Amino acid sequence: MTDRRPLKQILRKEALARRDGLDPFWRVEAALEMAERAAEHVEFVPGTVVSGFWPIRTEVDVRPLMFALREKGARLCLPAILDKTTITFRELVRGAALVEMGFGTAGPGADAAVIDPEIMLVPLAAFDSRGHRIGYGAGFYDRAIAKLIEAGRSPRLIGVAFDCQQVEAVPDEPHDIVLSEILTESGLHRFSV
Repeated sequence: MTDRRPLKQILRKEALARRDGLDPFWRVEAALEMAERAAEHVEFVPGTVVSGFWPIRTEVDVRPLMFALREKGARLCLPAILDKTTITFRELVRGAALVEMGFGTAGPGADAAVIDPEIMLVPLAAFDSRGHRIGYGAGFYDRAIAKLIEAGRSPRLIGVAFDCQQVEAVPDEPHDIVLSEILTESGLHRFSV
């Protein structure tokens, strides 16, 4: 089997360069619009656990979306980096202090409840029209999602990115998790998984 990591690294670098080139003020407006659009189209029952992520660098800021989903009754959580290979999800409640998690992220401290997300907002560097994603290379989300699936959970996976991060084709690897949906500024795109 051919090593696909070099091609993924190139696609990641190019997609992130396009994202980095977006106007910062436009990114803020796009994130707010995405939050409004997704809050209308992401259906769930109150009490559903939704994981978001603390945005780093030029990522889509999903905090407006998380708060819009909270207003609809979602319980929120954020990933907590436990070590170099593992993340877990800790409940995000109003007023609780956030701590630095590494990689420029923040999340609830060790005293927060650990909960399994039923809907996951998934960060990514690049994606294709089939729902395949390229992450940042550490594999945190692939392992966390695989662990949830092994435990009998089947979280709804919604990638979050800007349209400019789309690539023609992501090279498939056996460990890759395919997303069922991707939210961009042009809408919520659904895939057959």
